[in-house]
Amino acid sequence: MSTLNNDIKQKLAHLNVLEKIIAVNVIIFFVGFILQALTSTLPSHSSLKWFELSSHLSEVLVTPWTFITYAFIHYDFIHMLFNMLWLYFIGKWFLNMFSKKLTINIYFLGAISGAVVFLLGYNLLPNVFHSGSRLVGASAAVRALLIFMCAYMPQMDLRFFTFNIKLWIVGAAMVAMDVLGLFGTNAGGNLAHIGGAALGFFYAMQYKKGVDIGKGFESIVDQVTGWFSKTKKSPLKTVHKKQADKKMAGFKKEEFDAFNKQKRIDIILDKISKSGYDSLTKEEKAFLFKAGK
Repeated sequence: MSTLNNDIKQKLAHLNVLEKIIAVNVIIFFVGFILQALTSTLPSHSSLKWFELSSHLSEVLVTPWTFITYAFIHYDFIHMLFNMLWLYFIGKWFLNMFSKKLTINIYFLGAISGAVVFLLGYNLLPNVFHSGSRLVGASAAVRALLIFMCAYMPQMDLRFFTFNIKLWIVGAAMVAMDVLGLFGTNAGGNLAHIGGAALGFFYAMQYKKGVDIGKGFESIVDQVTGWFSKTKKSPLKTVHKKQADKKMAGFKKEEFDAFNKQKRIDIILDKISKSGYDSLTKEEKAFLFKAGK
């Protein structure tokens, strides 16, 4: 049993941040499925009701955690499967070009923006969106990552069967489908999609200008995760203190190298956004691929 536990821990340790989010979504899906099967008194598709986002503001005020937790709840297997497939393929692509922290910022801020637009729609336009709806699913968060890519590198080509299609066309088509979906049976879900897409677009526009709008959220995440991290320091650290403190241009060597690497990545991404991926040299493509590793 201990060997099995170690194998599981090792496999989880090698997952990237979005693959870990996928794993959490899958586990929660099966937890909800089991609870529904074991507890016949629970309403259909509501075994995890306390983690869903309600359209009623009075309920949201006493369950504020649902602004994020709703994005981890799926009751329909197909809904969960497609969201996780989108997240897996977009994640592989995204993490090859951008940092883990930026990925987390966009994903969770996309989920929160989706929740905000959902609530605004149901509470400001009650005649259009009838109350009583509840929001679940990771679609808004996934949409934020996708639209960020489409807005940041609009001229990049995406291979679609036998021909190429520009990323901005993919993004525009997705948003158009979400707008049309407002008149269908899943109006609340499409409101959330639009919220996630809006966040992704705005984030990309600001990031192009050198402004990371997710820094505040990132600081909150760092503070929360710091509560659960180990606080004890190894006594061996002091032995190498002088070596670790060597600085270059006012930065530690590791920080200086990371800064130069990120700067080169930004230059390459800017080139892609203006001229497309095919405009890169072999060396630039190789560097970008290696940086993604």
